[in-house]
This record gives sequence, C-alpha cells and structure tokens, in this order.
Amino acid sequence: MSNKEIARKFNLLGKVMELHDENPFKIRSYTSAYASLRKVSAPLIEMSEEELSEIKGVGKAIVGKIIELRETGNMATLQRYVDMTPAGILEMLQIRGFGPKKVKVMWNQLNITTPGELLLACQENRLVELKGFGMKTQTALQSQLEFYFASRGQAHYAYIIDEANELLKLLQDKFAQDLVELTGEIRRMMPIVNAIEILTTADAAQMEAYISSLSEEAPEMINYKGFAVEITQVEEEYFGMEQFEKSASKEFLEEADIEYEAYDEEETIFIEWDMAYVDPEYRESAIAVEQSKAGSLPELITDEDMLGVVHNHSTYSDGLHSLREMSDYTRDNGFQYLVMSDHSKAAFYADGLKEDQVEAQWAEIDEINASYDDGFRVYKGIEADILNDGSMDYGDDFLSQFEVVVASIHSQLNMDSEKANRRLIKAIENPHTHILGHMTGRLLLSRAGYPVDHELIIDACAANGMIIELNANPQRLDMDWTWIPSALEKGVMISINPDAHVRESIHYMKYGVKVARKGGLTKEQCLNSKNASDFAKWVASLG
Repeated sequence: MSNKEIARKFNLLGKVMELHDENPFKIRSYTSAYASLRKVSAPLIEMSEEELSEIKGVGKAIVGKIIELRETGNMATLQRYVDMTPAGILEMLQIRGFGPKKVKVMWNQLNITTPGELLLACQENRLVELKGFGMKTQTALQSQLEFYFASRGQAHYAYIIDEANELLKLLQDKFAQDLVELTGEIRRMMPIVNAIEILTTADAAQMEAYISSLSEEAPEMINYKGFAVEITQVEEEYFGMEQFEKSASKEFLEEADIEYEAYDEEETIFIEWDMAYVDPEYRESAIAVEQSKAGSLPELITDEDMLGVVHNHSTYSDGLHSLREMSDYTRDNGFQYLVMSDHSKAAFYADGLKEDQVEAQWAEIDEINASYDDGFRVYKGIEADILNDGSMDYGDDFLSQFEVVVASIHSQLNMDSEKANRRLIKAIENPHTHILGHMTGRLLLSRAGYPVDHELIIDACAANGMIIELNANPQRLDMDWTWIPSALEKGVMISINPDAHVRESIHYMKYGVKVARKGGLTKEQCLNSKNASDFAKWVASLG
C-alpha cells in the first residue's frame, strides 16, 4: 500500500465522519494526517511505530491505524462509517470541489444519494436556493459532474459527441491524405458510449502519438479531453466493409449475412446486396434488414419534424426561466406550441404548485396567449406526481381542468416490479392523465430505475389512450428506445419531451430524436410532430 493510498484512507475517514456529525477535533486530526502522510517520501508501510510518531501531525491514534492497515489491510473505524453510508454518497465525496458539507446538504435536504441524481438536480436548478450554493456553485458543480462521468470510462452520447466531432476534425486536417471517420457506438448514436471510436486508413501509431500530443499531461491511455479513444486502422479497399460491420448490431449483421469482402464505401455494400441504405442508428434489428430488402424502410423521424415542445418547467416550480421567457424562447426558435408542466404540489422538493399557484399560472398563460398574433400557443399542463398508491396528488375535479397532464413517479422509487406496475397502471387508468412521464425513473450511468413489465404498461397505455413519453434529457432517455417498436405495434404514440428546466434545454429533444430513430419512430407516430392545428384537436379530444 503506497503512501498516497494510506493518506487517502485518512482523508476519506475525515470526510465520512463529517457527514455523520462526529467530533470536529477527530475529523481535523484525520484530515491533517492526510496532508502530512501524502508528503512523506519513505514508505510508511515499512516504518516503525517510533518513526511514524515522529511525523508532524501524526499522533498515537493515527499511528495505530497505520499499523492496522499494514497488518490487516483494513481500518475498522473507516469500515464502520463506510458501512453506514450509501455507496453513491461515498462516490460523491470523490468529486473535486464537492466536500462533505455540501454532500450532507444534498443528502439531508434533497435526498440525493448518487452523482447522477446530483447532476439532474443541477440541470433542474434545485441547488440555486440552498444555503451555501447559488447559481455560480451549481454551474461549477455541474461541469465537474459532467467531467466525472466522462472520466469513468463511459459517457452519455450528449456529453461526448461534441468532443468526438472536434477530434474528428483535427484528425481529418492532420491526416488529410487518409480516410478518417467516426465509427462504432458513437456512429450508431447509442445513449451510452464507451469510447470515441475512429476508423482510419492512416498509421494507427502515428495517430495515437498525435492524439497524445494534444494532452497537456502524459496520458495513461489514449484519450481526448478525458474521453477514451479507440483507433482501428484498415486498408482503403476494406474501409467501407469495416465501417459497415462496426456500425451495426450483432443481430442486424447476422440477419444481413453479408460476406466480408473488399468494399471501399458502405453504399456499395447495400447496392450489391439488393438492400436499401439503412442509417447507422437504425441498424439494430433483424426487422430493419427485412425492411431494407423489401424496400419498406420507415421514414424515420427528424429534428425538423418536431413542431411542439411538451413537458417543461418554469420559475413557478423548479425551472430557471419565467413562463414568459420559456414561451418567447420556444416561439422564437420556430416551434408552434409549448406545453408547460411544472411540478405538482406533492413535489415539495421542486416547489410543486398548490392549487392557487396553478390558477395564477393559468391566468398568466391566458395573458401570454392573448399577446401572440401568429398562432403560437402555450398550453396549461402539469407534471402530476403519481403517489405511492397510484393516485394523483390533485383531486379529479381540479386535475380535469388541465389541458395536458403528464403523470410521473418522483418519490418512493424503491419498488419491486409488482408494486411499480400496480402504481403506474392505476395512474394510466385515471381518465384525467394523458402522458406517462419517464416510465422507469432511470438515470443512465447512475440509477437503474424501478423494475417494470414494459409489455404490461404498454398494453395499459394502449387500452387507455395514454401517450408514452420518451424523456429526452440525455440522462434519462426513458422509456428505453428498445421498447418503441412494441408501443408502435400496439398503436401507442410517443411524445419526445425535453423535460426542460431552463429554456435552452428544449433542445434536448434532438437527443430524443436520435434514440427514437433507433426504435423506428416516424413523425406520424409522434405526438409533438403534430402541427398546431392537429395538436389543438388532440387536446380538445381529451376533454
């Protein structure tokens, strides 16, 4: 065990003790020991008790724990505190610039226990009003969290794609005489990406050396701005074939059953094997191959098909921008309507709206709509909490007055499948709910979500005319795209919703569109691809 490893044990001990409000004197002694021990050059593990006690800031208790580490490999005191602390809280303590005091506030006041939940809280502006935080702290913490997730070996597509394209441009300029393209998971637009994969005809060793030269420090692995980079070198005559195989799922490739031969362009493969070209993100299933061979590929949804923005938050609950700011921004960006859906009253952690606050918002919406003369409209919606028994947190009479109701679970997430299914289905069967929000409550790379029987829930939505949300926040992308074909087969429409808590986050919809394309969604099957007139007719039909 190195000196730094031993020192980190004491640093962690001090932090977890502070989380649990232990003796400040003891906490200071352990953090001071950390500062001293990591500077010692001689191996601590080989020092005698007398030599250890001569180190500045190292008293008898510290010496005893170092000896304990040497003899057992463990520190019983530290293990006791670790055992009583959620794993996600311990993980949060490793994030730079986020010490025990702030972690304790998150844990105690917002019940946040994982880094992923913390990132979402930053995105939803829940930290701004907390004592000791504010916008500057929240912004800095969000940046640290995004870097933290990137450096763990996996990354959300949304957080890696800009860097991938930036690196691609650098490589294409540097190796201008060679072919250089993105490939693999990132080209297939997978929600989670393990690395920036590069396919090239250039010399791989030279490319790796160039990428390493872009880093200020000597990297332990080939990476670009903290993201792992994997390079595949191939001869030019096989470039298209290699790109084809790296840009499709195993199921797609097995069904296509195309021999590995020399093709310098992907398009030639499709032509010679009598297949219509399939976009990389849709190369996921055997069905896509069958459609390609039959010339019946669906016209997949595009960003341009998104005409309205559903599921958004304002300063009425936990959004950063006012209702007017959200409305004007959405309108100025070319959309035809906006559905406001601030949190309902049970969401106390998000300043959920009581009935009188809802009525005040309705009055403001009326004023805003009256001010527009181009047909743009704001709809009176709510993200209503599904309570523990499946009921909603407003009475039916009040709930029926909303134009659009998104029903979501936000609390008591620790459920088995039976409880989760029962809770969801009761909400789906409520005649005053219209869209099922983030079906599993998952947070990619952070929280698996509660277990649900997807087929059962989709059947319930089909029977009750319920729309299923594809929550486009890149941390959620919930429901998972793999269930879109089942929903479409049963006539259930999908709504690609940004769940925006700041006005710029309405553009999260582009990430929802990418995964919706993987599931074969078309604009005819997407709720918010309806134009203003058709959406108004849909809303009118709900009454």
